Amino acid sequence: MAKKTLCPITRADFRTRAKPVTVTIAGVPLVAEVKEFSTGSLGWYLNGKTTVDVDGTPVSVQIGLNLTIVGSKELPPDAPVVEPEPEPAAAVA
Repeated sequence: MAKKTLCPITRADFRTRAKPVTVTIAGVPLVAEVKEFSTGSLGWYLNGKTTVDVDGTPVSVQIGLNLTIVGSKELPPDAPVVEPEPEPAAAVA
């Protein structure tokens, strides 16, 4: 059975500290944006198109790239925000 890897960051830290990642494909720098995937995993996502040279012939390619933090899906969900109860209004005499 595979050993589970613990995620070294919290969801809150990821949200506040993660920055976009620059990825270079065929010499073209592209930006992968910070993403919380619908699966619960955390990471970066890039979707786009570029051109790759194949022996002098430019070919158009479509890019779909996920960078997923290993173990992030198993992070506990954020605690729900609980609003404090309002103080009862003082009786007016």
